[in-house]
This record gives sequence, structure tokens and C-alpha cells, in this order.
Amino acid sequence: MDRLKQLESFVSVATRGGLTAAAKAEGVAPAIMGRRLDALEARLGVKLLVRTTRRITLTHEGSAFLEDCQRLLTEFANAEASVSAGGVKASGHLRVTAPAGFGRRHVAPLVPRFHALHPEVTISLNLSDRVVDVRGESFDCAVRVGDMPDSSLVSVRLADNRRRCVATPEFVRRFGMPRHPSELSRFACLTLSSDASQTRGWAFRLPTEDGGEELIYLRPEGPLDCSDGQVLHDWCLAGHGIAWRSTWEVEAEIDAGLLVPLLDDFAAPPNGIYAVFTGTKHLPLRVRLWLDFLKAHYGRPEFWGGRG
Repeated sequence: MDRLKQLESFVSVATRGGLTAAAKAEGVAPAIMGRRLDALEARLGVKLLVRTTRRITLTHEGSAFLEDCQRLLTEFANAEASVSAGGVKASGHLRVTAPAGFGRRHVAPLVPRFHALHPEVTISLNLSDRVVDVRGESFDCAVRVGDMPDSSLVSVRLADNRRRCVATPEFVRRFGMPRHPSELSRFACLTLSSDASQTRGWAFRLPTEDGGEELIYLRPEGPLDCSDGQVLHDWCLAGHGIAWRSTWEVEAEIDAGLLVPLLDDFAAPPNGIYAVFTGTKHLPLRVRLWLDFLKAHYGRPEFWGGRG
């Protein structure tokens, strides 16, 4: 059996998450893909995949082998392209994950544009508000918003992410506006529920007695909370309270006069919007081009105004 075909089948099954999807992409029966994997594992003498009726997961050895296989197949494809097409073209399958709200608005519209530029690259976009295990779930790249925890993953800052307190003009007319973050306790605030990822609360920058500044975190309360940021956004637009939202989410409404910024004098310094991936060594061409594509778009101020 062709060793290269075994490697290609292994990568396809691992990145697509199952025999059926990989077989459909190649136009063969799932049983054929299964036999290729069996032959590969028998030849290597190691278990690469744990297969059940519901899902396929990589073993520790399989995860390490997958990265090497992807690098080898990319280099092989690039070598062929360099002599047959007069230059290297990106190809293969790109798996991207992003937070649901941000992904719908600022990642999903870019995916078809990237594919139009690189038609030999197929793309899967996963939108989820949980922190996805990039390495364990075999994603090529994650787009993440907010402070980056210490991690073995590599991150590239794509843009600044600022947060602002906002409310509707009608809400401000009826209830007034806070002049200091400490006054938020007197207002109805729309907050993420405790099971959401925003754990530290709303961040503000306050002056200190020595002339410096300190960053504080508050946990305002209100009659309504939700685990979905988009719902909080909608509630805020409906006039139900004050929300603490990212500028990418509310800038257009502020410009249109639908929302009023509050407490801007105490706004915390920006955190970031990042691209996260497993490493820079032997990064596939499709991933490098995707990162460059994101940086080019996110680096334009007009992109965040909805005109990108």
C-alpha cells in the first residue's frame, strides 16, 4: 500500500474528525480509509487514533505524528507546485476556531474572501465561546479576544480590543449616568452570568494618591444576566441597562447615536485580539497566509467600523 496515501488518509481523518467525512472528501468508501489507517498503525507499531462509533480522537503519539505528517505533506505539495505550476500555492485544509459573537461578525465574513484568494485551501470555521483546546482538537489557528494566559501556544497580536460602558440615550435620560465606577451599584447593569468566561469583572483605571494609576475590577449587579454576550448587547440596545462591551461590538451603534459611552475617563487600557497556534516551526503555508490575511484586515481602522 502506498505509504504517502496512508499519511494523507491519516491527516484527512484526524483533521476532519472522522472516517466518513474524510472518505467523502476523497470519494472513497469509509472502509478503505479504515484499512489505510490499520495498515499505517501496523507498520509503525503504534496506536495513532482511538476510534469509537461516535468519534475519533488522537492518541499522544498520534498528535505528535500528525504535526510531522502535515509538515511533510505540505513540503511535498510545495515541491510539486514549485516545478509544475511555476510557484508555490497554498493548499490543504485549514481549521480555524473563534469566539461565537466575534467570529460571526469579524471572522466568518473573511473566510470566503480568503478562499477566493486561495481556492485550493478548504476551510472549517468553528465558533464557540468555550476555550478550545487548539492542540488537542487539531485546530490550525484560534482567534481569541482578551488577555492571553500563559501557554505553550504561540500568539500573535492582531489588533487592540477596548471595552466601554454603554447605554441607550433613553436609559440615560430616565436614570442619569454614573460619574465614577463606584456609582455603577446604583444602576441596572447587564452582566455575564457566572458560568461565562469573563471571570474577573469589569475593568477600570483609577488614579492613585501618588499620581499613578491602578487597574480595578468591579462586579456590578442588575436584574438581568446572561451567558451570551450578544443577548446582553441586544438587551442594552433595548434600554434595559448598562453593558460593558468591546468596541468591535458597539462602535457602529455609538457612531449612529443608538448607544452612549459612559465612564470613558476611567476606561481600562486595551487588551488584544490574538491569533493563537501551536508553533512557528514548519508552519504550513496556508496558516501563514491566513495569519497575514487577518493582520492586513484587522490592521485597518475602517474594518472595525463595519466597512471592512
